[in-house]
Amino acid sequence: MACVSFAKLNAASSTWIGGQQSFPQRPGSSTRLATRRVSIPIRAGAYTDELIKTAKTIASPGRGILAIDESNATCGKRLSSIGLDNTEPNRQAYRQLLLTTPGLGEYISGSILFEETLYQSTTDGKKFVDILRDQKVVPGIKVDKGLVPLPGSNNESWCQGLDGLSSRSAEYYKQGARFAKWRTVVSIPCGPSALAVKEAAWGLARYAAISQDNGLVPIVEPEILLDGDHPIERTLEVAEKVWAEVFYYLAENNVIFEGILLKPSMVTPGAEHKEKASPEIIAKYTLTMLKRRVPPAVPGIMFLSGGQSEVEATLNLHAMNQSPNPWHVSFSYARALQNTVLKTWQGRPENVEAAQKALLVRAKANSLAQLGKYSAEGESDEAKKGMFVKGYTY
Repeated sequence: MACVSFAKLNAASSTWIGGQQSFPQRPGSSTRLATRRVSIPIRAGAYTDELIKTAKTIASPGRGILAIDESNATCGKRLSSIGLDNTEPNRQAYRQLLLTTPGLGEYISGSILFEETLYQSTTDGKKFVDILRDQKVVPGIKVDKGLVPLPGSNNESWCQGLDGLSSRSAEYYKQGARFAKWRTVVSIPCGPSALAVKEAAWGLARYAAISQDNGLVPIVEPEILLDGDHPIERTLEVAEKVWAEVFYYLAENNVIFEGILLKPSMVTPGAEHKEKASPEIIAKYTLTMLKRRVPPAVPGIMFLSGGQSEVEATLNLHAMNQSPNPWHVSFSYARALQNTVLKTWQGRPENVEAAQKALLVRAKANSLAQLGKYSAEGESDEAKKGMFVKGYTY
């Protein structure tokens, strides 16, 4: 598909794609603003202090997020890879293995759950949310309803789920969840179009505001997909544009920046690009983007792995923590924490302990990477295998 060309950022405009302003200024308004005192309302909700405390807890040194919020369909694909049927007991058994791992809380500060898991218990009757709390791991919940085609776009998608989100979030809070996740995606091979970027940013901002009103720290995740053969410079260009729009609409919706977490993609070349980038180059481009777009008020940057191998994701995180950053720079990994675990388990009860040890190995590796102290020496060949899937969906 032909790529849509982008105009440069215009500091006076909220929209930079196509050179049009979303909110044109009325003639003479700038003059009036210069001579009038402007009062800026500061939003203070009932949960403000709790939101800030929760975000800081998740963004604590040496810890990150275990993402196990795959939909039932996606979890079924994982289970089928080891010969298991996609049934609720099998999904429960796998997630019980992960969440009951002894010592998990030393390296994991939060875990994103699918709705089914939030309400499940272990086979001996203990709620999963209580298992997490006992390990000082904050329970989280995936709240979006998935991606659907975006009419009027260049074969792009938008994320649904705002309808009923407030009431659902209130129920999730009662069940013990304290943070939320909403994943939308941006495709570079498809443009991205101005429409798709604006829809992604607006949806994330509305979700974030609704989550905070119900006591949930929102993870803001506009995933820029790895699909494509573009160079790293192109990824940087798109990432800067996307995050500029996201933060514009977060501010428009009075979202408290101290009470959010971000889950960005790392700035890498497209998965099909002829040259791979080193961890040092990826760290340089990623941190450049973040420093240009993310206010220091945001407590934590929790990267997604996006199909990188377990080792790649850890090496790149390590490279980004070689000098101090304005925010906690850590991980929110799914496949990059679970791949070896799943293959070790194979659905057999006798392999549970070995699988849990494999999870701790990966969690500890990423903990060390968050502290800038990781070494890839001794990593297995399995952990070095890439997991990119073109057009991957949760």
